Formats: sequence, structure tokens, C-alpha cells
Amino acid sequence: MTEHARGVPLGSWLAELPDEGLIRLLELRPDLAQPPPGSIAALAARAQARQSMRAATDELDFLRLALIDALLVLEADTAAVPVADLLALIGDRASADAVHKALTDLVERALCWGALPTGALRVAAEAGAGLPWHPGQVTQEDPTQRGDQIAEAVAALDASQRDLLDKLLAGSPIGRTRDAAPGAPPEHPVPRLLAAGLLRRIDDETVILPRLVGQVLRGEQPGPAALRAPDPVVSQTTAADVDATAAGAVIDLLRELDVILASLGEMPVPELRSGGLGVREVKRLAKTTGVDEARLGLLLELAATARLIASDYPDPATVDQREWPDADGPYWAPTVLADRFAEQPTAERWQLLAATWLELPARPSLIGSRGADGKPRAALSTPLFSTAAPLDRRLLLGMLAELPEGAGVDAVSASQALVWRRPRWANRLQPGPLGELLDEAHALGVLGRGAISTPGRVLFAGATHGAETTDPAPAALAAMTKALPEPIDHFLVQADLTVVVPGPLKRELAEELAVVATVESAGAAMVYRVSEQTIRAALDVGRTGTGLQAFFEKHSKTPVPQGLTYLIDDVARRHGQLRIGMAASFVRCEDPALLAQAAAVPAAEALGLRVLAPTVAVAQAPISDVLAALRDAGFAPAAEDATGTIVDIRPRGVRVPTPAERRGHRPVGGPSSESLTSLVRVLRTVTSAPFDNIRLEPVTAMIMLKRAASEGSTVLIGYVDAAGVATQREVSPVLVRGGQLVAFDSTSGQMRDFTIHRITSISSTEQ
Repeated sequence: MTEHARGVPLGSWLAELPDEGLIRLLELRPDLAQPPPGSIAALAARAQARQSMRAATDELDFLRLALIDALLVLEADTAAVPVADLLALIGDRASADAVHKALTDLVERALCWGALPTGALRVAAEAGAGLPWHPGQVTQEDPTQRGDQIAEAVAALDASQRDLLDKLLAGSPIGRTRDAAPGAPPEHPVPRLLAAGLLRRIDDETVILPRLVGQVLRGEQPGPAALRAPDPVVSQTTAADVDATAAGAVIDLLRELDVILASLGEMPVPELRSGGLGVREVKRLAKTTGVDEARLGLLLELAATARLIASDYPDPATVDQREWPDADGPYWAPTVLADRFAEQPTAERWQLLAATWLELPARPSLIGSRGADGKPRAALSTPLFSTAAPLDRRLLLGMLAELPEGAGVDAVSASQALVWRRPRWANRLQPGPLGELLDEAHALGVLGRGAISTPGRVLFAGATHGAETTDPAPAALAAMTKALPEPIDHFLVQADLTVVVPGPLKRELAEELAVVATVESAGAAMVYRVSEQTIRAALDVGRTGTGLQAFFEKHSKTPVPQGLTYLIDDVARRHGQLRIGMAASFVRCEDPALLAQAAAVPAAEALGLRVLAPTVAVAQAPISDVLAALRDAGFAPAAEDATGTIVDIRPRGVRVPTPAERRGHRPVGGPSSESLTSLVRVLRTVTSAPFDNIRLEPVTAMIMLKRAASEGSTVLIGYVDAAGVATQREVSPVLVRGGQLVAFDSTSGQMRDFTIHRITSISSTEQ
């Protein structure tokens, strides 16, 4: 075969590329520049290596991988293949324009090389390593096969047939058998599988497991098969509807997070020895907060990553007189940062949680599932860690951001679209995992009705192009502020003593209502319940009956029911007749008979309660214990300070120190354009420079380097590092002293030290 028929080697083709082409290659495949190759030949060898091939194809779509597959079928790894032959093999499965565009991208990445658009192309011998299937399984598969047909055929298999397919699935999809010949006994498993389309004949002694059949056997969604990208849109609504739905989800999410933080503040959860929270503790917390376990897991992961909760030993000042779980700690509890978070506006709180979710290096959906060791994965534990999780979220949001406003997807359509875009990520992008990601995005208000919300779109754009934007956060905050409904200053009091809130209340009003009522039903319109217990709790913290009456009359759009008025008056009349103050503590009452009854309760002896005067008694127990004992006995005491003013002695929630901020996932940036330009200049110099100065004496090298330093010139040095790796580096000498060269390395863009006796050559960079 002539050299023309074989095509030029990759090294020769790279040497003929303009500098812009080499720089573009190194931008698209940054692994080729780390460490810097010593020559064009070394660059070509690295570009064709199996590991580099896999890295380069990791982010290619199905069309581009299918073209590599087709070139391998045409044996472009051994001889140049005309583009016309490739187009003929693809046929009408893809348009010629789409194929040429994809080939141009592959050529830029040096995954194939040659002359476009009408010349011939070559691929590396290791190109098949970059395919998530055996070469030929896409080009030569039956495009008319459907997943449901394959599933029906698989369900009808007998044990011997299924065993044969399982063996091919576990190992190589290619099998050798004499039963592949056309005249083989038809009752044997192989001929029956061939007839059912579950195997494909390569020759009379070889069969292969089709790609789609293997996917069905693994329980995956089969595909893709078409070389055109699928349309993921399954619904259409307005952007306003999407944003309204997303805003409602945000309100619910923040309310649930507040409940979780309050619960952990009252009763911190001990951490498992292996890390995280135990299954029983999660179930208890879910029951206490009313948040289902799946959603609770997501909120716990977000809160921990955002440093709103942490595992530590609580501040002693916050744990006096508390009942602790039977454990040595540390405990999961809110941090000091959680208090500041609670005071922030709704949009700012959302922005923190949504940005945290986008970079969250964990998969909350795995909580409770069993790992490779057979043990359940605990919430807030390391087995949930996944470096791929942020990549999957970005891929999903990137696809949704490209759709028209209001265009919605579901788990199946999103999976089909994303697997087409990233076939090598297919196992992570199945409908199950994608459905979990969609649920998380809906909960965070990043999506609404299957479509990306305006705040979600702005947040994703800012996270993707943050380096190009002065500060992307204000844009996301503004978008969410616009999407959120305006806070209202009223509610509706019903005759059954429920309070209906038809929208988000102003913060001060919501906090005041929470003092005198408890949430009965959450949602877009929240329902609170007023009861004797809630009124008493409000009076306990310093509210008065008159003040509560005025509060409801001022803010209720409906007339205040008489039942509520009577209830407030009745509870207020009985409340606070007993006054407990600070001695160890004391009990004061204007009614001597009532005080005598209180002093006779069964718990009086344990409290050390004794009457000093007809209206005063003292106790050896703290105020909180006396209050609890008398309330349990049916009294309605109130705590007071030294001036007689009712005070709120409810304990502040437990707090742990806020941990140091941990840097989350960030897309790894490639080399700068300046360093790539310098690297290409070095490669060009190495290719053209004479190599008759292979080794230098250290004295000679020092003289040449001192001259270059004094002249401020740049030289190309050959250097062998401590590991024995030889490289070529373009440097600007600054100082030569004690056998060391201090120089600016153009490739890395930094000052570096070089040992002079390791320098093998020095040449000028001037051409």
C-alpha cells in the first residue's frame, strides 16, 4: 500500500497545522498539554493513546461517536478513507451538513485527521477505546429495532439462551461458535437468538451482542439509535406560570428548612461513628418536622454544604438544662450562621441554597440505598459523595436552558436527550437518576412544571459564565425577587379558629402570627390554628390579651369571631395569676388559696417548694422546672423578672460553631491562551532547531544562561527532571547562582528553578 493510500501519520499532519490549529487542539484536549510535550511527535503519540482517547470522547455526542464508529468499520485506522465513502455508509441517517460539521469538530480534536470536506480521513488505532460500545455496534446495528420488541423477545428466552446472553454481557460482546453458520441446527440457542434478532452474525464462527440488546439486559433505556438529536419537549406553558410555580416551591422549601433547623436546635442528632445520621434518627426527624424522608435528605445535604448545620460539640451556653440523646457526640445542630440566614430576604436565602445545590458534591437521592458493602447509605455521609453529580446537574440545566421559555421535559424525554448528548455518561443519565435530579430542581425552584424558571436560567448562566461576569448573583436575586409574590399584611380568621394566609406574609407579621398560632396546613395558602395552648404560649412570652385582640382585629380581613375573642379573654384571665421569679426561684400569687393549691402539687417536694407568706413561696429548682411542673399540674403560671414584667425564658436553640467554608466543585479550567501560545512556539522551535547540541557541560551552560539573562533574551532549553522526564521549555533567564537557574517559564507562566546540570541543550528562540 502506498503512502498516499495509507494517509499521512498524525505527527506529520500536526506538524503542518497552523499555530491556531495546534492551540485549538490543546484547548479542546487540555490533557495533551499537561505536562508539556517535548515535540510534535510526542504530542501525536499522546493524542493517540488510549487514556487520552477516552478523555477526548467523554463529552462527544452520539453523532460524533457514531462517525468514529463508522470510520473504524471502514478501517480508517489502517488506511485513509474518502469522506464520500463515509457519507455513503451513513446514508440518510444524518444530513451531509451535520456530518461535515461533526467531522470538522473531530478533526479539530485530532480524533480523526485528513483533508476536509472532500479528502480522506484517518483515525487512530486506539479510537475504539473512546467508544462506549464495541466498534461497529452502531454502524452495523438494525436501526428499526425497538426497545419494547427487544424486551418482549428477552422475556421469552429460556435458561440456556439467557445464560449465553449474560456471558456476552459480562465480558466481550463478541463470541466464537460453530453454531453461527447458516446450516447450524435451528434448535440450538445461537441460531434461535440470531433468528430473534438478539444476536448478530459477523461470520460463520462469530456472533456479537447488539448494543441495544445489551442495554435492555442491563435494565437501561435502549438507545440512542437515530443520528439526529431527539426533541425532549413534552409540555408547553408560559414563562409566568413556570416562575409562579417555582416561587411557590421556594416558599415551601424555606419553610421546611426553618422547621428542620428549629428541630435540630431543640434536639441535636448525634453523629454516627462512621459519619452521618442514622436511619432511625432520620425517620424521627422526618416525623417531627413533617417533611418526607427524600425531601429531608435533600435539605440536610444542602444545609450542611451551605454551613447552616454542622457536626460538632455545641456551645455550652446553649445547652444548659437540656435533655441530650444518649451519645457522646459530636452532634448535628444548627450553626451560628443559621441565625443570620434566617434574617435574610427570601430571594437571598434561595440564591444560597440553589447555588449550593448546583455545586453539591453528593447525590441526596442515594440516602437509604445500599452501597457495595450492602450497608444503607446514611444521610450526610461520605458514600453519597460524587464528583459527577455537579456535572450531571449542569448538563441537565444546560439542555433546558437551550429550550424555548416554558418548554417542559419529563424524566424519560430528558434522559433520551442527555444520553444522546453524552453517550459515555449513559448509566448516570437513565430516567431514574434524571427523575431524581428533576425532583430536586423543582424543589429548589430552579424548574417549574418541567421547564427551567427565569431565576434558574439566570443562576445557571451566572454559574457557567461567572468568570466573564462582574457579579452574577444580583441578576439571579433580582429574577427571584420578581418571581416571588409580594408579601401581604393580612390574613383571614375563620369561625373554627383557623387563620388562612392567602400568600406570603411580611416577615414581621409572619413571626408574630407564629407566636400565637401553629401551622396546620402548608402550601401556597397556609392555614394556622389558634388554640388555648397557642394563646397561652403567646402570653408566656410577654403578649397580653388586649394586645392579641388588637393584633387579630388589625390584620384580619374578616371579622374576628366571638369564639376567638372569648377564648383569648378566658385564657388571659387565668394566665399569670401565679408568678415565678428568680430566687433559686420564687412563686408569687395575689390569691393565697391558689398559691396553697400550687404548693400542694405532687412535684412540690422535688422542687423544694415551700410557702413563705400567704402570697409568696420559694423553690430550690430553676424557673423552667417550676414552670413545667405547675403547667403539668393544670396551672397557668407565667415567668417574671425582678420588676414583675413577664419574660420569655424559652431556651435559645442549640448552636455549634460554623465550619470553615469548603470550596465546592468548580469546572477545571484549561491552560491559558498565553501558555498554549508559548507551548506551541516551543514545539515549533524544537521541530526546526538542530539537535547537535544534545548535551552541554554545566560550565558552558552557565555562561550561555548568564549571557541570556544580561541581554534579557529568551532561550529554549532541554531539561530532564528528577523523574527522568525530558521536556523542552521556553524560558527567560533571570539569575544564575550556585548551580541553579531562576527563570520565567513561558509555558507555565511562572518563575521556576532549574538545576543546571539537568539542562541538556540551549538554543535561541529567534528563527
